[in-house]
Amino acid sequence: MKRLVVALLGCTGLAAPVFAQASSVDTASVGTGASADNELIIVTGSRIKRSIADSPVPLTIVTTDDLRREGINSPEQFISFLTSNGNGLDNLSSNADVVAGAARGNNGASAANLRGQGASATLILLNGRRVPAHGLNGGVVDINQIPLSVVERVEVLKDGASAIYGTDAVGGVINFITYENFQGAKASANMDVTEAGGGNQWRFSFMAGHGDLDKDRFNLMFGASITDQKMLRGNQRDFVNTFQPDRGLSVDTRGTPFATIFPLGVSPNSPNGTIINSAATAPYIPGSATVRAGGGINPLDLSGGQGCDSIDGMGPYDELLWDTPTAKFACAWDTGRAAVLQQPIRTISYFGAATGQFGDHRMKFELTGSQADSRKIFSNNQLSSSASAAATALNYVYVRNAASAAVYDRVFNQLVSAFPELEPQRGLPMALRWRCMECGPREIETSTDTMRLAFTADGPIAGEWEYHAGVSYGKSESSSTLGSGYFYTRTVRDANGNILANGMVDAFMTGHINPFLLPGESQTAEAMALLEAISAKGVKLYGGKYGLWQVDASAAGPLFDIWGGTVQAAVGLDWRREQYSFNGDAREAANRPHIFNAPFDDANILQSRNRDVKAAYVEVMLPVFTGFELTGAFRIDDYTGFGTTTNPKITARYRPIPEIMFRGSYNTSFRVPTFNQLYNGVLESPYSARDIYDPTTCPGGRVDTSIPGCEAINPTVLTGGRPNLGPETARQFSAGVVFEPLSNVMLSADWWYIRREGKIDVLTIQDMVANYDIFTDRFIRDGSGQIVVIDRTWVNSGETITSGIEFAARAGTPLFSGNLAFGFDGSLLLKKRSRLVPGAPQGESEVGRFTFSGDLGLKWKHNIFLTYAQDGWSASLSQLYRSGYRNQELPGVTLGRVSPSDLHVNVRPYVLHNLSVGYEINERFRVTGGIKNLFDKDPPFAINYDSNTGSGSSWEPRVADPRGRSYTLSLELQI
Repeated sequence: MKRLVVALLGCTGLAAPVFAQASSVDTASVGTGASADNELIIVTGSRIKRSIADSPVPLTIVTTDDLRREGINSPEQFISFLTSNGNGLDNLSSNADVVAGAARGNNGASAANLRGQGASATLILLNGRRVPAHGLNGGVVDINQIPLSVVERVEVLKDGASAIYGTDAVGGVINFITYENFQGAKASANMDVTEAGGGNQWRFSFMAGHGDLDKDRFNLMFGASITDQKMLRGNQRDFVNTFQPDRGLSVDTRGTPFATIFPLGVSPNSPNGTIINSAATAPYIPGSATVRAGGGINPLDLSGGQGCDSIDGMGPYDELLWDTPTAKFACAWDTGRAAVLQQPIRTISYFGAATGQFGDHRMKFELTGSQADSRKIFSNNQLSSSASAAATALNYVYVRNAASAAVYDRVFNQLVSAFPELEPQRGLPMALRWRCMECGPREIETSTDTMRLAFTADGPIAGEWEYHAGVSYGKSESSSTLGSGYFYTRTVRDANGNILANGMVDAFMTGHINPFLLPGESQTAEAMALLEAISAKGVKLYGGKYGLWQVDASAAGPLFDIWGGTVQAAVGLDWRREQYSFNGDAREAANRPHIFNAPFDDANILQSRNRDVKAAYVEVMLPVFTGFELTGAFRIDDYTGFGTTTNPKITARYRPIPEIMFRGSYNTSFRVPTFNQLYNGVLESPYSARDIYDPTTCPGGRVDTSIPGCEAINPTVLTGGRPNLGPETARQFSAGVVFEPLSNVMLSADWWYIRREGKIDVLTIQDMVANYDIFTDRFIRDGSGQIVVIDRTWVNSGETITSGIEFAARAGTPLFSGNLAFGFDGSLLLKKRSRLVPGAPQGESEVGRFTFSGDLGLKWKHNIFLTYAQDGWSASLSQLYRSGYRNQELPGVTLGRVSPSDLHVNVRPYVLHNLSVGYEINERFRVTGGIKNLFDKDPPFAINYDSNTGSGSSWEPRVADPRGRSYTLSLELQI
């Protein structure tokens, strides 16, 4: 079987990077030239040396050759191909737009999410030891900090491992392992260029090593790389179109580049009111005696107007889909086209190691670091006139004066032609909702620096016992700065009258800024100068730092012989200190003019917090009888503030005949809250969507404007930390079989089950409303009984249950003096359900159903590859498949008031094919070219729009790649 795996790994270009199950590959042979079929080594998930061919848990091993042939240039790309990885807001596309909750602040970060348990429940290791969490969120490791150019292989453990590694190892473990004894030098260049333009990716790397550990007793190695991922904008892809009402999708924002007029009464800048003082006094919709146009009037949508779609990105507001009849004459703007589909990020990473062999003892010093610069870019700011006099309020209105009279009169005359009853209001200000296109899209620029120092030692103790010890320190420090699109709210002066900041309110009140630009028109030079003066570009938004100290020591070796063989054991001690701090607005409090809509997160300012973790563990392997082996592990952890927790793990494997092996495991896991989950302050955010209602007055259980008491409500939502959060726990089971009927065929299937209790979670508002009786205390009402606040801070929820089956198949055979190989990896999600609080009924199945937050539970995923290699040539064809799921429904569809002609109840499967061809010109030079997305398939249509944040569009970034067909080229030169 080992010969089969070596053939698969050595001669093929694989599109699916799930290449070998632990039951059938010897890790020591991958890239190291080891040849002993039964060589005992330490692999991820255990401290005891064993033959990986008899591992009791599923383990995927990926080599750099596999990554190169696929044109994979970053750890994020590698993670996205794993069928065992979930589909959360964990990548640079799904987190590119406006996000809320746990994903907020993950600027430029990507994370792994094994078995859909969430990024905070997947442990990331580098050479078997932890790396620091991202500086901004302090709880999730940014995998893009891993120096992929010096990684020899990646081991992916798809099983809980808290009994060995402690917290985080709930969904599994990913261990990036660097070269150990590299000599010579090599340089490589990789490109991935899209056919349609935008989103191109480049990587250049260099690695050099000197000294042979076996001969010279030392090795020095250094590697560095630069990866540049370019921006991809929404307007660069035709499939991004949120105006598709025939399919049940449209945009719920009336903040448009050509302003929409709204009701507003008396305000600081409209002491006599505006042309429409309130929704209750708005003019009636023509032909109706009951519905008033209080939901916004856009002159473009009136008789004689040029139409909403005359302005780029605008279209009619669909009042039927959003069940908002008062907005019949409003326009909307496609925020999805304005957003970035792929965040631009430039990463420089480096790795250095000095290793010495002192007798039988090996000592190693490692230095790892990276610098990542990213830009998060999303839709232009929406400006809504406010009646508030607060310094933070945008209480501007459009006044009629010498600068604005011509535009004002043109717009008002058009309004009066449709609504003659407005004539007495002529001359009064207009309250608006407007997108400032000239201000530019909102940008947040984030720079993250990581560094890790580690010193390790390994060697014999006595007899066959060996020790492994290490001490390390790592940090990740991030800082985010405002780019374009942000501006000061009001003009602020110091005590001497000097202007500290020019503000939008005062600039707009001059009348020079025109919110009603027709096609072909542009702002005047005076207006552009005003907008330039109010820009807040360059202001530091926030920053954070996460530090990690670690000391570990373990020993392993044989104990005694029993009837089935030799009993093996390992014992160990761990200590680590985690430290985190977060800062908000860095400006002096006395010199801090308000910046409109800038997410400073001052409520989350956290002075340095730290906690210590002390642990001891033991692992024992019992060969009960020939072919049958039991392994038990036991770990005790003591957490500052949480006390002691104990977690066992039991694994078993049985090979009754050489062709079949059965395996299984049981373990418990735990995870403590992150610093942010505990100590974040409480943030107040208005809820702007139209999909929640007062459950005490709405018997229909959904928003319906035709039923009194079922109107949409828009309360303030509280989010933030909860100091009394407890740790969550999990129980896991797995059982599998590996079948090797021939020396060149391997089949495996592994069932798994995870039950998490007390899960640390942010519940969706929809779930809270639907289960109002459980969460009554989180709904705060005013004196009249109206819901004004919903408390959505972190909580220990009831439980989540997920289960599935993972499949793998490998086969290979000689053909025409070459080698033909086939591989398959699949993941079937059987169950995914949640219980919101202990004792509550289980919710409906989340398998194959759209959810706004968390992991999207796809029922089936697979990767298939077919490769052929001969005389230095290799070719690979592969398929990547992700099953569809049930679409979201907008209110009008749910109510049955809209019957789209092409409604997609289910999102179609996402299917890609990749092709690559490689040629080894000589021992020093190798070239590999490929085509990703061979048939140039767009992401399938999906209703992913979030009416509360205004993000999302017509495709699902948690599943699909927006880049389209691209061409890859990899050049590698051995020096």
